[in-house]
Amino acid sequence: MTLREDADFIIKEAIRHVLPDEAVRKALEGKAFGQGRLYLVAAGKAAWQMAKTAGMLLGDRLEKGVVITKYDHVMGELQRISCYEAGHPVPDENSFRATQAALDLVMDLQAEDTVLFLLSGGGSALFEKPLISGEELADVTKQLLACGADIVEMNTIRKRLSAVKGGRFAKLCEPAKVYSIVLSDILGDPLDMIASGPAYPDTSTCEQATAIAEKYHLKLSEQATGLLRQETPKILNNVTTEITGSVRNLCQAAKEACESLGYEAVILTDQLDCVAREAGAFLGDIAKTNQITKKSLAFIAGGETVVHLTGSGLGGRNQELALAAAEKISGLKEVAVFSVGSDGTDGPTDAAGGFVDGETKKKLADAGYRIEQVLEENDSYHALEKCDGLIKTGATGTNVNDVAVVLIRR
Repeated sequence: MTLREDADFIIKEAIRHVLPDEAVRKALEGKAFGQGRLYLVAAGKAAWQMAKTAGMLLGDRLEKGVVITKYDHVMGELQRISCYEAGHPVPDENSFRATQAALDLVMDLQAEDTVLFLLSGGGSALFEKPLISGEELADVTKQLLACGADIVEMNTIRKRLSAVKGGRFAKLCEPAKVYSIVLSDILGDPLDMIASGPAYPDTSTCEQATAIAEKYHLKLSEQATGLLRQETPKILNNVTTEITGSVRNLCQAAKEACESLGYEAVILTDQLDCVAREAGAFLGDIAKTNQITKKSLAFIAGGETVVHLTGSGLGGRNQELALAAAEKISGLKEVAVFSVGSDGTDGPTDAAGGFVDGETKKKLADAGYRIEQVLEENDSYHALEKCDGLIKTGATGTNVNDVAVVLIRR
């Protein structure tokens, strides 16, 4: 097998072990929902897959449901469940229409009723009823993405501009009970931040939201600025939450896949949280430090990096990470670095991430590309495309952050 074939195998196995099917199955096993009506609302990149499993398990006990997921993530019709596709990472009119359908579903519930709420990463954009105009919300989201705000900072802002985030969806379901199954895509699994916590008490404060707006010099209307000063629900008495799946599981699955191929594998971290190109350079340095070895080695890092937009090219954080590593490992034999998003998408592209080896820099130079310039233009997609470095998995049905791996084969 080539290094690229090793990488493809590791990616496939790692993602297979964090698919939400088994997690939803375990959460619902032996679960009783009383005599009232049972409705389902699923939001996020893994919403369709989670809803499919729940629907199969619950059968006729489930009355109706709504799924809201990213474009091209609905894999077929589901019985008694209406499926919607919407914008991500920036919400669009379809996000708003789909969310209204979910709100219509849970109107006028009684205390004996239950809402099964299946939540996964991406829900912040997909599950949205804005308290400001859709145009301004999209602009605020783009500002946050462009300035390099981390996911916690982004969600602290977004939940205050929304009628469903920050615990407000659970309040709208009262007096019905909400049973929430959450697939985590945020480091440390903070339940109030995953998809901006629609059914979890909010721990962030107005002071923090205002400080973030000032830190990144966000351009906000008077209405939006005023909303940042309005506090979110801090106590919810109608919600039970179960968290399942995380980047920790993704890293462990990658480690086991590496070991099955004969690599001695080490998980460096499952809390990677920095600029993508800096992470790539660091992993490249790890490869250089360990290149003189008599055994095959693998170094694994999971988490979620950020990209600072300095150009107008096409790419994503995993592609930038890989390309930054290519500069460091140039000329090294039997060394590769790859990074992928577990959901199968990386930025606004059809790639899940990128793969580079010791020959990547030369291939790009021969094609007229300089890595430093490509990174400045944020055009990693087109560069990796030129050297067969794009990793394309298609939509995976899960979303538990990213994993990057250094392979040194002997």
